[in-house]
Amino acid sequence: MAKHDELVFGIHAINELLKRAPERFIELFLLKGRDDERMKSIINLSRKYGISTQLVNRKVLDEKSDDEQHQGVVARITQGKTYTENDIDDILDQAKQHENPPFLLILDGVTDPHNLGACLRNADAAGVQAIIVPKDNAARLTATVRKVAVGAAETVPLVQVTNLVRTMKQLQERGVWIVGTAGETDTCLYDVKLSGPMALVMGAEGKGMRRLTRENCDELVKLPMLGGVSSLNVSVATGICLFEIVRQRLV
Repeated sequence: MAKHDELVFGIHAINELLKRAPERFIELFLLKGRDDERMKSIINLSRKYGISTQLVNRKVLDEKSDDEQHQGVVARITQGKTYTENDIDDILDQAKQHENPPFLLILDGVTDPHNLGACLRNADAAGVQAIIVPKDNAARLTATVRKVAVGAAETVPLVQVTNLVRTMKQLQERGVWIVGTAGETDTCLYDVKLSGPMALVMGAEGKGMRRLTRENCDELVKLPMLGGVSSLNVSVATGICLFEIVRQRLV
């Protein structure tokens, strides 16, 4: 595989990418003998766009996807756009043009690709305009992330920044209120106004937000935990927080 090529697998991820960016496809590998409706949709789209398609056995697909659950389809595509801090102003300007207040998600060091994929899916469903992550010590946009995101990786920009605190200050200068989640605060998520220009910060698995990230938030909130467990999976907590913001915006 060429240096700047990527592998993508999974029915939803590939179907969404075919609809949005068919020009990125180099070749498509399909499981020989699979003939259900979801596979037919992918075959029809690949034929429509003249994409090279190969029917192969399961062993070939397992090898190409490192034994991940490929669902019978693997694609080799060209590398997509890499978003950096230089794109943040454009993302905010686009939101303004569509008369939508900025709505961003910041993940401070989430390293599990399954969690990142689930956060992308949550973000897409909630109408988040971009996810911001640190360039180092954070999960990248991989084939596994794309599969878990079931198409959301193609709709929500993943912005990699060199200095997360500097980026937060850049957002604050543009009028974005930054709310971080932290178990040690006394302020409940449901007691805070979350309807304006907003960036939600979620910390890493287990460790939470780093000290400097926490100190540069405008406000800290927590979820009320009424049972025996002390915390939730980061993607679950992200979904709850995002949709409380959505609820308040729809009131």
